[in-house]
Amino acid sequence: MKRFSLLFMCCLPLMVAGQQAEKKHLDSLLTAWHQAASDADFDAYFGLMAPGGVFIGTDASENWDREAFMEFSRPYFDQGKAWSFRAIERNIYLGPGGKTAWFDELLDTWMQLCRGSGTLVKTPEGWKIAHYVLSMTIPNEEVEGAVALKRERDSLVRARLTGDGQ
Repeated sequence: MKRFSLLFMCCLPLMVAGQQAEKKHLDSLLTAWHQAASDADFDAYFGLMAPGGVFIGTDASENWDREAFMEFSRPYFDQGKAWSFRAIERNIYLGPGGKTAWFDELLDTWMQLCRGSGTLVKTPEGWKIAHYVLSMTIPNEEVEGAVALKRERDSLVRARLTGDGQ
């Protein structure tokens, strides 16, 4: 038992260092993904998304699989004017076994501050973004005004999706 404890204590710093290196790599990958959009580099941007990946945007209608998001985005990239998001805060978490990771980030965007979150998976080609959610941040004291602005459109979306006319 003492040998196991000693071995564990010796290996613990190596495991922590390995996780930190992996998190740094994922941070660089996410930064490169956002930079590829800023540079309107279609291949680099979508090359970092997993096949079957999902992008959920700020509009209630924006729930795209990778292929549909590529189709939607292509004209913006082709015009050299995609979007520019810069992380000002990011947290990355590694799953057991080192094959999945998830993250959240606070972004500086043309929409002011936004929140991004997502999941990454380790594939034979390396880490890929499997799921990404972009949301606008709204100060708590401004929520009622924001709800009033979107009430009518949200009721139409709700009715279309649920068949409920409320």
